[in-house]
Amino acid sequence: MNKYKKLISNTMILGTGTLASKIIVLLMMPFYTLVLSPDSFGTADLVTQTANIIIPLACIGVCEGLFRFSLDCEDKKQVFSTSISVLIVGSAVTFLILPFFKLAGVFDGYILLIGAYVVCANFHSACAQYVRAQGRTTLFAVQGIVNTVLTVILNVLFLWVFKLGAFGYVLSVVIGDLAVTILIVFVAKLYRDFSPAKFSKKTLSELLKFSVPYIPTTMLWLVTSVSDRYIVRAFCGIDETGLYAAAYKIPTLLTLACGVFIEAWQFSVVKDVEGEERQKFFDTIYKAYLAFIFVAASVLIASSKIFTEILMADSYYESWRYVPILIAATVFSTLVSFMGSVYFVEKKSVLSMLTSLMGAAINVVLNFILIPDHGAMGAAVATFISYLAVYVVRAYDTKKYVNFNVHPVKLTVNVLLIFLQMAVMYSGVRYYMIAQIVMILFIAAVNIKGIVGVAREFLHLLPKKSKNK
Repeated sequence: MNKYKKLISNTMILGTGTLASKIIVLLMMPFYTLVLSPDSFGTADLVTQTANIIIPLACIGVCEGLFRFSLDCEDKKQVFSTSISVLIVGSAVTFLILPFFKLAGVFDGYILLIGAYVVCANFHSACAQYVRAQGRTTLFAVQGIVNTVLTVILNVLFLWVFKLGAFGYVLSVVIGDLAVTILIVFVAKLYRDFSPAKFSKKTLSELLKFSVPYIPTTMLWLVTSVSDRYIVRAFCGIDETGLYAAAYKIPTLLTLACGVFIEAWQFSVVKDVEGEERQKFFDTIYKAYLAFIFVAASVLIASSKIFTEILMADSYYESWRYVPILIAATVFSTLVSFMGSVYFVEKKSVLSMLTSLMGAAINVVLNFILIPDHGAMGAAVATFISYLAVYVVRAYDTKKYVNFNVHPVKLTVNVLLIFLQMAVMYSGVRYYMIAQIVMILFIAAVNIKGIVGVAREFLHLLPKKSKNK
């Protein structure tokens, strides 16, 4: 199958699973905001985000390495066995250090739950990434749907029936991860691929060389996206933290859509192209990716109030104010991810770490400067600036490895139009939706060539009808 067809096919399969799952979660937002107060929602968010920070430490980053090395390694079972062995040791260490979290005094009653969340998430990720590396994209997509549906059912049971609040919200995720991990192991017969005898010190050394830099990388991105919530809580209280966390749910739609593509893209760009062909492939796909991101962001900004009103309880309505700037931040977050795929292909994980460090440092400094005077809005602005800075650095640095056109003029025009659109949203003018529709059309016009370019590449691959009958 041609590389364009394969990329589109994998994206569609992964999209069917991942987007379907996340749409279900999004549709549950009215339920979550109904049964959880902003205080409880903020607590649940802080607990899960804290666990997410621990996850890469507990697995020593091997989930990233497991996928990358399984793509082009002859002995995939050796990579899998070595990775799972690392996870077993990492899980044991995680539970040994959990008592120290009691010293913080913030997570009373959630300590063991955080540990369970970390361990189950890591094993779920490892098994899912392994079947993805094997090219079993349908199974990868289906397990995502099953995980979401199960988690939602448990949410209703724990939050509505048993009234477990934030604890029940997190517990449902833990049980969902555990159950789906068991499902993958038996459906994909992964127990045949794991053997302690297949553990390899050489493979471990190669995995760690690639994976260890991803520990701080992952944690630093989490710092960029999560540190603001801790600081907002410290300066503004848990209620505003809950509103800010809820506001993040709408920009997450863009993150998820692009995340699906990046999953398929990483597979294609490693397996299907090399040399000069890789540069052309990057250039063509980046233009379409850029076009999609800005058109989608424009639609989401225009719909900020509508989505907030539909998806959230009345007490969360004011959270819409944070949505437009968080969408702008998400635009650059997704562009950063695309540039990160260059480091992934070239196995330059250290460079990924260094640029992430820069972004996290900028974010934390700006949080302390902006949040005391501007609250959660200051946090949103800090997030935008940090992602923008990392994108600029990566766009320049990655040219050393894959020199494709990043279209700086088109990017600048898109950003200016997005900011003009946000200004209209915040102005409160009476007929703002008319202006929003006009802005969406302008942005679509600016980006139409990128979408048409990929469409042409794909259409050239379709079988042509014979003129002779």
